[in-house]
Amino acid sequence: MIRILIFILIVLGLGLGFAWLADRPGELSVVWQGQLIEMSLMRAASLLISLIAAVLIVVWLVRTIWLSPHTVTRYFRARKRDRGYQALSTGLIAAGAGDANLARKMTARTRGLISADQEPLIHLLEAQTALIEGKYDDARRKFELMADDPETRELGLRGLYLEAKRLGAHEAARQYAERAAEKSPHLPWAALATLDSQSQAGQWDDALRLLDQSRIAHVVDRKEADRKKAVLLTARAISKLDGDVKAARDDALAALKLDEHLVPAALTAAKALFREDNLRKGTAILEKNWKHEPHPDVARLYVRARGGDTAVDRLKRARKLEALKPNNAVAMAAVAEAAHEARELLLARTKAEAAARLDPTESIFLLLADIEEADTGDEGRIRHWMAQALKSPRDPAWTADGVTSPTWLPVSPVSGRLDAFEWKAPPHTLSATVDHDQSNADEAIRSLPAVVEAHVHEPAPAARRSEAPVILEAEREEPRPIKVAERKAPEPIADKPPVKAEKEEGANGEHRPDPFFGRPPDDPGVRDPAAGEKAPEKTTFRLF
Repeated sequence: MIRILIFILIVLGLGLGFAWLADRPGELSVVWQGQLIEMSLMRAASLLISLIAAVLIVVWLVRTIWLSPHTVTRYFRARKRDRGYQALSTGLIAAGAGDANLARKMTARTRGLISADQEPLIHLLEAQTALIEGKYDDARRKFELMADDPETRELGLRGLYLEAKRLGAHEAARQYAERAAEKSPHLPWAALATLDSQSQAGQWDDALRLLDQSRIAHVVDRKEADRKKAVLLTARAISKLDGDVKAARDDALAALKLDEHLVPAALTAAKALFREDNLRKGTAILEKNWKHEPHPDVARLYVRARGGDTAVDRLKRARKLEALKPNNAVAMAAVAEAAHEARELLLARTKAEAAARLDPTESIFLLLADIEEADTGDEGRIRHWMAQALKSPRDPAWTADGVTSPTWLPVSPVSGRLDAFEWKAPPHTLSATVDHDQSNADEAIRSLPAVVEAHVHEPAPAARRSEAPVILEAEREEPRPIKVAERKAPEPIADKPPVKAEKEEGANGEHRPDPFFGRPPDDPGVRDPAAGEKAPEKTTFRLF
């Protein structure tokens, strides 16, 4: 474009010059070797310009002839280079597509057309070809050569890092990432990988420093950086909670400023404030987090904020928490649990059944079994709730990479990734038959067996949950679901004859399994034949 403008300006200048001469005619006389040469000024200017053009053309012809060998050589070299780059491009595409044969063929062709010293991408093509052919040792050697070359250092370190991660050599991967981050702090993969490795090692101060540097270098955006910094501050607060309460409180509060909805940060800040006897501020933090999204851990800590409270006091705090977020299954479950501890069994049953209707999960039916045991002691009704717990979805838990943890962790133990744990329902196995229909909670409540008038010793509520897995295994022996029309109230335990599951048969002669199959002899539902017709003695309900 600039050349065109220059050419136009030159032509315009010549035109203006000739126009100026045409407006001012004159004669030009030249005496040369006794000869008088006269001509007009316009003709003289034209001859001068023609002479200059002829000289330029002659110079160009001489230069072209003189440089023609080099020009021909450069033409063929450029043609060879173009063919080499075409082969290199085809080889990289083939390597990306997984075509090992074509990639190897194009690698050999590229080597014959282009020198590896002139084009470093040849090393990348050879490394990728070795990877798709399964020659990992050759690929690592190529990446090591690239890592030693300043021009391809980052590319080689990334290849070595990925190979170390594939082999599970986490320490080597960490070193490669640190080398890349040291030389090129603007690389996102190197900065984030180093951040994950430092977090996995518990080096919270170094991780926070690296995160601040990455944010300044615009490696991560502001929102992601704030989230990761809040997680790191929470992790450091948890590590300091037992030794330095004040520092733990400051870190947790700083994390809440970055992400006010981070539940572990709110829990850690509240615990630190409670240890400093600052009950008002600690409960305010929990209430603010609860209003956003009710969480069982928040409810548990809020209800037990004061160590000297009675069960009735804890029930009052649970009711206050429910008022902040009404018509919520987690809030109702918290009230039901507190009412169960306070022996307000009617309130506990009402809230637990309401929570089951909203969100029928395993824990709410286990709580109903505990309430049933404390209220009626009827074994049939307890087993009914246990069966519902078996068929219900699992409760949400801290889950990351397919594993669950009872408490929140800043780093995944599987992948080492920072901020991997999420509060969600754990994944189910393919063979699990879990009923997710919430309308079945109403059916389960309607199909509850009638209360049996039997005197059974009340076991400790805490023992019920430990018995659940064994009872649930017994329930799995009955694959056919029991319909409401077929369900019958069990007879009083004292009127039942001794149980012999192997000999009992139904009306059609088929074997009918005993309802207490697999139960130990000290179960209150099984009588000792040697005891005769005497009433069963009181005994503790246990499974082992």
